[in-house]
Amino acid sequence: MTLVRLLPALVWLVCAGALLSAPAKKKTTTTAKKAPARKTTVKKTTSTRKTTTKRQTTAQQPRQYIDRESALRWVLEGMEPQQETFDNVRGLVPFFEHLYQSTKNKQPVHVLHYGDSHTASDDWPNSMRQFFQEKFGNGGPGFAFPGRPYRGYRRFDMTSNSTDTWITEGILSRRGDPMQGLGGVSITSMRPGETVTFSGTGEEAELLFLQHPEGGSMEVWVDDALLGTVSTTGELRPATLPLAETPGTHKYMLKTLSQEPVRLFGTVIQNHSGITWETMGINGATAPMIGDWDEGILAAHLAKRNPALIVLAYGTNEANGPRWDGNEYYNNLKKVVTRFRQAAPTASILMVGPPDCNIRYTQNLNSVVDIQLRVAMETGAAYWHWRDRMGGPGSMRYWVAAGMAQGDYVHFTSPGYDLVGKTLAQELYLQYQRFVGARAEADQ
Repeated sequence: MTLVRLLPALVWLVCAGALLSAPAKKKTTTTAKKAPARKTTVKKTTSTRKTTTKRQTTAQQPRQYIDRESALRWVLEGMEPQQETFDNVRGLVPFFEHLYQSTKNKQPVHVLHYGDSHTASDDWPNSMRQFFQEKFGNGGPGFAFPGRPYRGYRRFDMTSNSTDTWITEGILSRRGDPMQGLGGVSITSMRPGETVTFSGTGEEAELLFLQHPEGGSMEVWVDDALLGTVSTTGELRPATLPLAETPGTHKYMLKTLSQEPVRLFGTVIQNHSGITWETMGINGATAPMIGDWDEGILAAHLAKRNPALIVLAYGTNEANGPRWDGNEYYNNLKKVVTRFRQAAPTASILMVGPPDCNIRYTQNLNSVVDIQLRVAMETGAAYWHWRDRMGGPGSMRYWVAAGMAQGDYVHFTSPGYDLVGKTLAQELYLQYQRFVGARAEADQ
């Protein structure tokens, strides 16, 4: 899109941003829970954000038995959707404008959701995917990792698998070289006869892979029919192979033919309209890892996906590192957000802070949140305080007692992630409705 075509939209974004910065007519807050008595505390951050929740923190309370019913009631009441839950909500205006235009001209809207293990399970992103696709149409799965790159990988809106001898790079146990593609993960084969299978529903499909001088070849099968043979040999660059010839549900298979390496970045199955919510979580990941990815390949893939929103959901693993350095984290995080800003200038960025948890270096969580918020303010990103939203420090005890989080006091159960996703989705939609109202007033 040229700058000339963008100018009217940019003027509108400035106006809408000013409207969104005005306070809501009525502030929705939650009521204090009938949990053990707790003193209400509000931790000041570097922003001017006003904490709208009256939920009391639990960090200073003695360990005591919490019955499941009371804990579940406490959790559910506290997660009722609210309006005033974001810092710098105006950073979401470009995303809202994409959504608004999609209702007028049926253009597709792509959301890229990056994160750690909280994201990787696809429970949390899937609940947001379902919510927004009900509102704005099903855009299909969009981008997905190829095959089965690591144990536990899944997507609820498609299926994929691969033989066991593919080499995965980009994960914590095997970082590999920087050429890992849009999601930071790739799989490579150096043996003939290895396969990748995937299936999904969409109007078009394509394969993203690395073309390089020593590249091997593979067969491409669609619905048990041989589509053709593809060579990955050529100049070093990210390449794309169209797959689907007709809209609908299809099953695809890729089969290597030689010992020359074939590296796959991922697959895309999508529709010409509707919204995609594309999950790119890596177990154990931290945000600074993105700074190690090849900038040219990432920029090329981002340009091709043209995201309306980029979600960056990290912080748990950063806080649990024994060699925590706040200055280093700030510099690396700002580098990552700036890289996304440059490669996807029309996208909104939403940073999601870490949830409450019980890890070795829990005290670092406060520093992580403060630095994330500082970077968000400096780069124009919106920020959602997950830890505050779930009840503040110590609240994980109630989520575990309620069956909404696991016994490691770090990860959530599927119902817990589903609740977090629905809450965030509903609160984004509340802000979108305010945007639409402000837009209508500006057009009068």
